[in-house]
Amino acid sequence: MPLLTRLAFAAAAGALLAASFPPVGLWWTALPAIAVLVVVLSPSGASTVRPRTGALLGFTSGLVFFLLLVPWVGLYVGAYASWGLSVVEALYLAAFGAGAAVILRAGLDPGNRRGPRAVGAVLGVAGWWSLWEWVRSSWPWGGFPWGRLAFGQADGPLLPLASLGGTPLVGFAVASVGAAIGVAVLLLARRDRPVRAAAGLLTVPLVTAGLVAVAALAPTGGEPTDTVEVAVIQGNVPRLGLDFNAQRRAVLENHLRVTAEYADDVEAGTEAPPDFVLWPENASDISPLADQLAAAQITALSRRLEAPILVGTVLPTGEGREAHNSYLVWDGRSSGPAEGPVVDRHDKKYIQPFGEWLPLREPLEALFPIARTAGHFIPGDGDHVVTAGGVDLGVAICFEVAFDAAAREPVSRGAHILTVPTNNATFGRSPMTYQQLAMSRVRAVEHDVPVLIAATSGVSAVIGPDGDVRAESGIFEPAVLAAQVEVGGAGTMATRLGGIPQAVSCLIGLVALAWALVRTRQRAATRTEEK
Repeated sequence: MPLLTRLAFAAAAGALLAASFPPVGLWWTALPAIAVLVVVLSPSGASTVRPRTGALLGFTSGLVFFLLLVPWVGLYVGAYASWGLSVVEALYLAAFGAGAAVILRAGLDPGNRRGPRAVGAVLGVAGWWSLWEWVRSSWPWGGFPWGRLAFGQADGPLLPLASLGGTPLVGFAVASVGAAIGVAVLLLARRDRPVRAAAGLLTVPLVTAGLVAVAALAPTGGEPTDTVEVAVIQGNVPRLGLDFNAQRRAVLENHLRVTAEYADDVEAGTEAPPDFVLWPENASDISPLADQLAAAQITALSRRLEAPILVGTVLPTGEGREAHNSYLVWDGRSSGPAEGPVVDRHDKKYIQPFGEWLPLREPLEALFPIARTAGHFIPGDGDHVVTAGGVDLGVAICFEVAFDAAAREPVSRGAHILTVPTNNATFGRSPMTYQQLAMSRVRAVEHDVPVLIAATSGVSAVIGPDGDVRAESGIFEPAVLAAQVEVGGAGTMATRLGGIPQAVSCLIGLVALAWALVRTRQRAATRTEEK
């Protein structure tokens, strides 16, 4: 296969993979995406794919994938931001392509035991993919997990696997089934048609289907033991764009007004009294700990509702311009400790580089004036759990929901509901908010936990433990989502296993690459001796 043809198909694989995520949301396109990528990375006839060629093919596929997935990154700061991020993320797929080419070459070489070697190559490619997903989700500067295979499967039949092994198992399953399709096509296209070897690949989807059945039947954390009344407030913002932060008073007033209207309904008996009320991230960037008017207004509403309000705000640390992106449990009925009505608090732990903070600040600000708009946030050190209205709540602020530990840790510590306060106004009407919604649905199934998304401008949502969206707002409109949520049954096998599935899948990839390198050298030595 000519290189240009391989590059064209690699680009097509990236486009297919992007289509599995919102806004297109066709979960099944991830399977042919991986299959096509496997085909172009595999030897064809007498030609082999060297690691450097595999890296080029992986990079091409990754660049197309991320350019289509995250164009919203550059929505208001310029296309160079989305291009820069896409190029960096594509480098991880370049590393995948280089290693996958070696694994596939060893697994598809003519010789004995073609069936087991083909299955081994499939699992090795899936493990190698998992390894590089983990690397790019972790490094550098905390990583960028957006675009993991599992997050495109919110509507797919493999989603139940999340309750067994979390997002790593879902991603491994998608990669292995897709790779099995690709390898089967390659084997059946050969002149000698090793049908038995190709048929052996059926074990991959069959085992996957068996695991899905086990996940559907396996007990989770237990049956719900209670119900709570919740209210998610979406106050909206006056304008789209990056000048959101210049609208702080207006944004706060919007959330106060919508909450007051909801309080009117509660007092009129048309809405049930809430156990707690959720505001979004940045709902009150005028710190109510420093602004007496904001504090008095929020306190008055909390007392009217006889319930705590969870408030997203920015709290300076007192060290220069540094601040925490915080979520406060504000109970106006409490005299409280030194901070008065603040009875609990979560400071965002997973802060995003180049947005909430800026690595290499001095040289980047000198080169790119727009870099000066990056925040000065520092990470918190809590456990992602707050208590409101007698209910332990997990908190994953905005991008935190993309990180495995941010969702797993609070549930493992007893949280009954996972809350996702977020501010998506800076991304306009882009697909970003719907991609985040899909992630939250995956997290719900992963930990058998209800998820509540409170967004300044949408999409806000109430998600059941089965991943179904029970209620959803529009975007850039005020909204109240009042719901009764069952609690007490959170936690799954994935919650208990923690990082083990990720470690196992990565180990499979490393072992496969080591085996492939050894086999390649042995084959080369054998050919040399024969000459």
